Amino acid sequence: MEEAVAFLLIAGDLWDGAYSSTKTPRFLKQELMRLQGAGIRCFIVRGNHDALARQTGELELPENTYLFGGRPSTVDLDIDGQHIAIHGLSFRDPHAPESLLPRYPAPKPGAFNLGMMHTSLNGSPGHDNYAPCSPAELRAHGYDYWALGHIHRRAEHLGRATIVMPGIPQGRDIGEAGPTSVTLVSVADDNRVTLEQRAVACLRFECIPMDCAGVTEWADLLSSLERAIREAGQAERSEDHLVIRPVLHGSTPLAWRIARDIDRLTEEARVFATIAGLWIDKLELRVAEGGDAIADAGTHLPAELVQTVLKDLSHDPALAASLQAAAQELLRDLPPELRDILGQNEAELAQRCQELLARGAPLVLAGLTLDGTA
Repeated sequence: MEEAVAFLLIAGDLWDGAYSSTKTPRFLKQELMRLQGAGIRCFIVRGNHDALARQTGELELPENTYLFGGRPSTVDLDIDGQHIAIHGLSFRDPHAPESLLPRYPAPKPGAFNLGMMHTSLNGSPGHDNYAPCSPAELRAHGYDYWALGHIHRRAEHLGRATIVMPGIPQGRDIGEAGPTSVTLVSVADDNRVTLEQRAVACLRFECIPMDCAGVTEWADLLSSLERAIREAGQAERSEDHLVIRPVLHGSTPLAWRIARDIDRLTEEARVFATIAGLWIDKLELRVAEGGDAIADAGTHLPAELVQTVLKDLSHDPALAASLQAAAQELLRDLPPELRDILGQNEAELAQRCQELLARGAPLVLAGLTLDGTA
């Protein structure tokens, strides 16, 4: 209302797949009706996650909201004497391997032509290739503005047509870390477009790198962790809440102890985060041994025992056979969709068991004491 917005565009994936709670569609309708009360219209196209074929249980949309169907259509608006033509097309099914652009209507003469499309554009890592097209192809279609959805990272392509992939207004998890936004678009009488990126999220996720290189004392590690969390809390942001994942990296002789005591270290981090007014997602470990693994992992144990555990056991065929047998028994208890977790054949299973043995041996030594207790 403060911005005097005329209408809102949602370019797909309003829903994240199927839902079971009636609270979700109820909340959506409540928010749409708030827009209606403010005189703001809303236009929606469906994407791969909320394709027309997938949704059930939705409530009737209020009068201010227009949902584009599985056939392309155009809505004409007159806003302060300016003719706006909004063109849109929803996904019928969750997959759209072919370009949808040829199906969009030709631009209307004398209007500001705006296209809404859910598309991967030229493609992006981590996103499936849906309704592919290029910025050049979009510009050639003759519209003035393209409002795109699908890729969760902001991108702008300026030129004959203004093309905006605004990203997402709110990150869902640590995989969508960093600032998120929507786009406020202003159109002048001569159809010139002005873009303003606006943050509307109440919560931000961030990965916080923490260099452990050269850290040799546990107390120093905790001090570094506390400092990293405190600095994250003091950094400027627009969101009310911050969830962080400290990422510990670097070469340190404490690597084995960090891995062994990750539960304790996580609790320490949560204490620091509470004081700083933050939340901890989890700790991510990318640390490596800062010296000779044999010396570092077993300084409190006889050298012969350390040598046996770290070097000799990995070449013991009987141990290898026992590990594989135990792994196969474990896999049988898993649901079918998880049984490839240790490989898809016997050779991959054996290799994975060797890798786990190499990673776990220092942790075994770390838990041993001279009297044989852990």
